[in-house]
Order: sequence, then C-alpha cells, then structure tokens
Amino acid sequence: MTASPEDPSGPEARCPLVPSSVLGMTIFVLTEVMFFGALISAFLIVKSGNIMWPPPDQPRLPIGLTLVNTLFLLTSGVVVYFSNKALTARNDNQAKKQLGIAIALALVFVGIQGFEWVRMLGHGLTMTSSTYGSFFYMIIGCHALHVFAALTFLVRIYLKFEIDAFKRSGYWGVQVFWYFVVGVWPVLYYLVYFS
Repeated sequence: MTASPEDPSGPEARCPLVPSSVLGMTIFVLTEVMFFGALISAFLIVKSGNIMWPPPDQPRLPIGLTLVNTLFLLTSGVVVYFSNKALTARNDNQAKKQLGIAIALALVFVGIQGFEWVRMLGHGLTMTSSTYGSFFYMIIGCHALHVFAALTFLVRIYLKFEIDAFKRSGYWGVQVFWYFVVGVWPVLYYLVYFS
C-alpha cells in the first residue's frame, strides 16, 4: 500500500530529517554569522590601525552594567531551552510559563541596553563623534535589531500557545534564531566593550 496524494500518512510517507523551519532558520543564521563577521572584521582592522583605542576624548563603555545585562540575556536562552524540554515532555503549560519568563528576561536586557545608549549619548558618544562611536552603535545596534526581531517571534509563539494554534516545528525554528542572538552577544560584548 502506498501513500496517496490525498493521504500522505501511508507507510511510505516520510518525515523530514530536519523540519523546514529549522533548516530555513539555520541557513538564515549562517548568513547572519557572515554579516556579523564582516562587522567585527572591519572593527578590528580599524581598531588595530589606531594608536589610542578607544580615543581618549570618548567616554568608556559601562562594562559592569553590561555584564549584568549579559546574564539576563544568557539566562533567557537557558529558559527557552527548558521551555522546549517541557514542550517535548508534553507539558504545554510549563513550556508557556517558561517562554514567558524568557521573554521577560529579554525585555529587561533590551531596557538596560536602551538605558545604556541614552547615557552614552548624554556623555557624547554618538555615531558622528568618532569611529569608535560609529562602530559601537553599528555593531551593538545591529544586534539590538536582531533581538527585537527574535523577541517578536518569541511573543508570537507565546500568543499561539494562548489560541492553541501552536506548531512545535515553528517554535524550533524560532529557537535557532534566539540561540544565535544569545550566543553572538558575548562575542560582541568582549570585542566591543573590552577594546
């Protein structure tokens, strides 16, 4: 007996090895790795060509506050992982609760980043104040855009829990993106803040 086009559940129907949402997001993340690699390369080349880096007339970045903020983002990534584990165990309520906690932690990260940016602008670090300022806002700003996009996807998944329109494979694709956003941050933090 073979699976008919109308009934793909026959014995010859195959399940994909990797869900298409995960495969598509993985390909997208690989392009984003190249994008951030290009930004980081440009930053390191410009930095190595300057005797004084950061420029002495520019404010220093808040390493301590950003370290605490980094912990919020990393914790959010861990909570998303446990949300997926709960989902795999068919505990949808726990998965939803943990996803909500992860979103809240990510929002704290965004709030602290916004506060940091306002303070840096107040201290005179702008896109036009120096190459140092330009790279800070370009690299960290691009990461911020990725955080907003990933948060939008996470909130969308959370809302789908509410209306029972949830697909596990869609959540897995979003997780790939969120893990990228969380994973690239410590690299950016180290390279930009400890320059």
